Amino acid sequence: MYKAYIFDLYGTLVDIRTNEDKRFLWTKMSELYTSLGARYGARDLKVRFLALVVQENAEPDLRKVFGQLYLEKGVPCDGGMARMTALFFRTLSRQYLRVYDGVKETLRELAARGKERYLLSNAQGDFTRPELEMTGLSECFDGILLSSEEGCRKPSPAFFDRLLKRYGLLAGECLMVGNDEMTDIGGACLAGMDSLYIHTATSPRYQGRYRPTYQVMDGDWGKVAAILCGQDG
Repeated sequence: MYKAYIFDLYGTLVDIRTNEDKRFLWTKMSELYTSLGARYGARDLKVRFLALVVQENAEPDLRKVFGQLYLEKGVPCDGGMARMTALFFRTLSRQYLRVYDGVKETLRELAARGKERYLLSNAQGDFTRPELEMTGLSECFDGILLSSEEGCRKPSPAFFDRLLKRYGLLAGECLMVGNDEMTDIGGACLAGMDSLYIHTATSPRYQGRYRPTYQVMDGDWGKVAAILCGQDG
């Protein structure tokens, strides 16, 4: 029925837990900055980081934020140094990361059936691309679009349209799969695309504002696979 399947990542294909408020994170970040010549206390660094994020546009590129924190202390910072800092931050803040059972098998089955698979995620490239490698998902897609790299995010129709145009797809031949009613299902609706909503432990509260074409409310990827692969169970 569908030519292509478009997936959200976090909370849909992988379970991830992060904590960006813990004191340990900001203590270690301040130690990193200070060791490289940009002296910050842990609290001051956190406050300034959050202020710079707010100043960014609707989809901030955190590499720029981390780089700006060096520059404000008179420390030159190139892209490599900013990326290293972003990776350090994510490693410290990440508490848990795993692929949901059945995800990889389903993606492989779709490929075997000649279906195209795409990732459309509101995510930071410096965080997400290494995590795709860590989880073994990087080679499971025919195309990957991340909001920080594209300068737009779900539920904006522009983000969906960019994927459609880049890969020569039509909205009516695609199914969006996601765990967020507003960004994934709402975005698909605005883009004229069918959708599958999967409610997982990290999903925002479901409000029933948008009506997905399919839904799995217990996070069971076996049921998702049955829908995507056209099986009965």
